[in-house]
Parts: sequence; structure tokens; C-alpha cells
Amino acid sequence: MGNPFILTIGRQFGSGGRIIGKKLADTLGISFYDNELITLAAKESGLCPEVFERADEKASSGLAHACNAGLSYVSLYAPYADILSNEGLFKIQSDAIRKLSLRESCVIVGRCADYILRDDPRCISLFIHDKMANRVRRVASRQQLAAEQARELIARTDKSRAAYYDYFTNKTWGLAASYNFSIDVSVLGIDPTVDFIKNMLERIRPFPASFL
Repeated sequence: MGNPFILTIGRQFGSGGRIIGKKLADTLGISFYDNELITLAAKESGLCPEVFERADEKASSGLAHACNAGLSYVSLYAPYADILSNEGLFKIQSDAIRKLSLRESCVIVGRCADYILRDDPRCISLFIHDKMANRVRRVASRQQLAAEQARELIARTDKSRAAYYDYFTNKTWGLAASYNFSIDVSVLGIDPTVDFIKNMLERIRPFPASFL
């Protein structure tokens, strides 16, 4: 594999982006990070993982989310409100992502990783989307919801992800120009899309000199 390279994946909720990312990581024999980034950021910062979970891909204050959830340990961190602020938690996660990118090749899902690594020539960014009908079926099946409930959950989650992304970057969530590649899963389906991306990466590799 040579020096580490990073594949970042933004995705609509229910598009299969996380599944595609995991399958790609397994196929390429590299690490996969989604919720694992929360554990990593918590370990490096010394904060509880729940603080990051409450702020995960939400544009509101991580501290406010934790307080609203009634997490009693937040009072322990009251003197460190700046660290627990929206920007503070984002900086901690950003530092963890940058360190990770230098250590190993990996697939990173969400968390503005494409923006955080925007100046790294070893990073390839993808955005995964799908037709609403497919997303509704996928979410309804996975979470055992009625179709209308699944549709409402999709709308809320996409809105939250977009607000988080747009807040921390100078780009627009889901806009093709914000990423190297934007891929519609409905054209091929999950597994063929994995193969398509893998073949695309093989055409890019061996990477240009700046990747090595």
C-alpha cells in the first residue's frame, strides 16, 4: 500500500454509505473509522465518549447536547466549557483525524473528514447518495419503522448532517463540487458500487508523486 492514503465518505442517511465504506475497507485491507473516531478522540482528549456522541455530526453545542441529556458528569467539566464547546470538540476530532491519516491508510465516514484533510493530496473524498424510495426501504427495514417514520427520520438526520457540515466548512454538504466524486447508489446497487469505487481507485493508483 505504500504510504497511508485516506478515503473519506460523506453520505445521505440511508444511502448505504457506511456499508459501502466498510466493504471498501475490508476489500482494500485497510482500517475503517466511523463511530470508532469518537472512541479515539475521547482517548486522546481524556473526555468521556458520551460528550462526543452528543455532539456527533450536530451543529449545536456539544456541551448543550450533553446537558440536555442530563449527563451528570458534565458538571465536572464546567471550568472547561471552551473545550466542550462546538468548536472545541470539533478541533479535538480534527486533530485525531489528522494524526490518524499520518499513521495508516483508512476509510473515514462523515465528521467533515474531507474538509479536515482538504490539503492532503493523499485524501480522496466521496459523497454517496441514493433515491429516496431506496433509502426509506433501507432505514425502515434496519430500524423496524413504518415508511413515513423512516422518511421523517431521514429528513431530520440529513438536515442535522448538512447543518454540521456547512457550519464547519466553506463548502455545501452533498453538493458534488464539494467532493472528488459523487456517486448515486441507485445506478448499480451496493456491492457493484463497491466494485466500481475499488476499480476507480486502482486507476488512480499508483498515486502521483505527491501521494508517495
